[in-house]
Amino acid sequence: MKFRLSYFVIISSILLFAYFYSQNSIVTSSVVFTAIPFALPLALAAMVGVMCERTGIVNIGIEGTMLVSAFTAFFLGAILKNITAGLFIGIMTGVLVGLLLSVMTITWKMDQIIAGVIINIMAAGITSFLYRQNFRIPSTFAPIDLPILGDIPVVGPIISDHGPITYLGIIFIFGLWVALYKTPWGLRSRSVGEHPSSADTAGVSVVRLRYLNVTIAGAVGGLAGSYLALEAVGIFERGFTAGKGFTALAIMIFGRWNPLGAFAAALFFGLSQAVTNQLMIDEVVQIPQQFVTMLPYILTILILAISAGKVRPPAAEGIPYEKEKV
Repeated sequence: MKFRLSYFVIISSILLFAYFYSQNSIVTSSVVFTAIPFALPLALAAMVGVMCERTGIVNIGIEGTMLVSAFTAFFLGAILKNITAGLFIGIMTGVLVGLLLSVMTITWKMDQIIAGVIINIMAAGITSFLYRQNFRIPSTFAPIDLPILGDIPVVGPIISDHGPITYLGIIFIFGLWVALYKTPWGLRSRSVGEHPSSADTAGVSVVRLRYLNVTIAGAVGGLAGSYLALEAVGIFERGFTAGKGFTALAIMIFGRWNPLGAFAAALFFGLSQAVTNQLMIDEVVQIPQQFVTMLPYILTILILAISAGKVRPPAAEGIPYEKEKV
């Protein structure tokens, strides 16, 4: 079996956790607990990339999808004084953005990179222009105490007391893996991303499936943006997503376009952010805060640089499909 860097990262993380937990269980549990909120929006954004690129559509517009969805979720949630309604609106905003990307890349056959850049620019411009201060949502989504799982030693305090979107997102990630590798839909999606002409010959509608997957992926991006605004932070500012959509693309590549692999990579990134936060709190590192904050991104660049040459994207990624004429 070939050695994979992702296996090394997972095993190393487990060993490091065991060591530090034996030294200080409270701080270690707190750091890992904090890593989950850092990782979840990146993981969900990576799922957007997985769903799109597995069917052959490059989605550079994940950042814009998250940004505009967070904007509508927060402000309409504040206006309606109902964060559940804000969550629904944020997801539907993502659906509309996914549909727009589908029209540009599938129907109009635009360059997929340019289409994604257009979405990012539009999202940044619209949210900056319409942004208003002094809006508040009634509250963020409250944490949920898991009565049975929360009582498990070591693991319980880490996985319990997270918000409902966190649990929904984790369930979706595992469900996506099952759907992608264990169902006819997943087989068809992967075949469309590898050999669309062969899939078309076998009776699979390439256009319909790409529309479906990119639109659903937009909803997932809407969920990621809504999570940031309504559960993780509870506010909205200009440039709110701060490059998370682009980071998610690197995480997707590191995870080899596999939902569980991307989730593990997101957890690694979230853990590195949690560790840097703890270092600043404890004042262990006597260097400027900006350099400590850079550590997660440096780690991501290093891992991507090491693993990028060893992975292969879907063969039909970024190529508009032209039905062969007989």
